[in-house]
Amino acid sequence: MTRLNVLLHEMVPDHQIMTPEEVSQLLTDYDITEEHLPKMYHDDPAAKACGAKPGMVIRITRKSQTAGEATSYRLVVRRPKK
Repeated sequence: MTRLNVLLHEMVPDHQIMTPEEVSQLLTDYDITEEHLPKMYHDDPAAKACGAKPGMVIRITRKSQTAGEATSYRLVVRRPKK
């Protein structure tokens, strides 16, 4: 059975795992900690497709009509158990 790679879908923006050095620079530039970043669950289809694990930071780059390109960041976290 063939699995769908969600990252190849035209509606899914580019997702890239950031290096520890890039994360450190991001946190320094914005004077924040990782806990200030928006969260993304580890079982999110895009996180799984790019191989992200809890504790990693993902850079998401979208096309924007006003800015040309918009970048956001997500901290990958484990989904809480019910």
